[in-house]
Amino acid sequence: MHLTRRTPVVHVTVPTSYRRWMRAAELSDAPLLPLPGVLPPWPGSLRELHDGAVFVRPTPPRRENAEPALYVHGLGGASTNWTDLAYLLSERLDGEAVDLPGFGHSSAPPDGDYSIRARVHIVTSLIEDRRCGPVHLLGNSLGGLVSLLVAASRPDLVRTLTLISPAMPAFRPPGHSDPLMPLLLLPGLARVAERKLSRVPPEDRARAVVELCFADPTKIPEQRLAEATEEVRRRGDLPWAMEALTSSLRGLVRTYVSLGAASPWRMARSVQAPTLVVWGDRDRLVDVSLAPRTAAAIPDARLLVLADIGHTAQLEDPDTTARAVMGLLEDAAATPSTCRGQS
Repeated sequence: MHLTRRTPVVHVTVPTSYRRWMRAAELSDAPLLPLPGVLPPWPGSLRELHDGAVFVRPTPPRRENAEPALYVHGLGGASTNWTDLAYLLSERLDGEAVDLPGFGHSSAPPDGDYSIRARVHIVTSLIEDRRCGPVHLLGNSLGGLVSLLVAASRPDLVRTLTLISPAMPAFRPPGHSDPLMPLLLLPGLARVAERKLSRVPPEDRARAVVELCFADPTKIPEQRLAEATEEVRRRGDLPWAMEALTSSLRGLVRTYVSLGAASPWRMARSVQAPTLVVWGDRDRLVDVSLAPRTAAAIPDARLLVLADIGHTAQLEDPDTTARAVMGLLEDAAATPSTCRGQS
C-alpha cells in the first residue's frame, strides 16, 4: 500500500523577513517507475573505510549514466528508510543508502564517538571512498543535519542537497514526542529510561516509532511494520544499541548549542549546492515552523511543505518526494556522472 501523488500545499506562516528569500519547489513531470507493491530492503554489505566499516545498501541504477547519490537516515533509523524513494529515483540516480555507525547493520564506532562531527566525517569519507566526484546527497532528520554540514564544509563533494525534515536547532519542544526521550539526555535518569524501553515489546516499540514519524500511522503497509518490528528485535540483542541511541541524541543536542561559526544556522549560509527542503505539516518531531527559516538560510534552496505528512516524507509520500527531487535535479542541470558505485 502506498500513498498516491499529492498536491503539496505550503500552509505555514512565512515571516515577512523570509518571503523574498523563499522559492517554491517544482515537481517534475518526468515518468517515474511504478512501485511494484511493497519492495523488500535492498541487499547490502560492509564498506571498509580508513576509520571503520559501515553497512551500505546500493540501489541498482536503471541506466549507465546514472549519477551518484547517497542517502543518510535519521536518529534511530536505518538505510531501509530509503527503499521506495531510491527505487523511484533509480532511473536517474545510482544510489547508496548508509547505516550510520551504531544503527542498522553498522557496528558501533571503534572510538565510541556518536557526535554530529563524527557523523559528518563518516559521510564525507564514504563520498570520498566512492571516487565518483560530487554526489546528490539526501538526508532525513539527523541525517539531514549531517548532510547540510557536509555540504557546507565540503562543497566539492555535493552536487545537490535534499533535506527532509532536517533536525535544525530549535528550543521549542515539539507538541508530541516520546516522553522517555528527554530522560536519555540526563545521565542520572538515562538508565531508568533505557530499562523502561527495553521492557517494551518489539511490536509496541516499532508501532510507537511509526506513530511519532507518520501523520497517519494506519497507512503504513503491514510488511513495513513487520520489518520495523524485526529490526527492533534484532537490535535488542546488540550490546551497543541503547548507547548508540542515547549518545546520538546527546550529540545532536550538543550541536544545537553550538555558537558562532559552528552553529548549523550559520553553516547553512555556506551551502553552495542547489537545495531542496521538504517538510510535512504534521511533523511531530521537528516543527514545520522551521521549514521557511531553513530554506531561507540556504542560498539556493527550494521549499516543499506536504499536507498531512509527518517526519518521514520519503516513506509516507515517496512519489511526490521523488518528483520534487527530480525537479531539483532538472533545475540544477547537473552534469551526468559515468562513475558507478561499488557493490
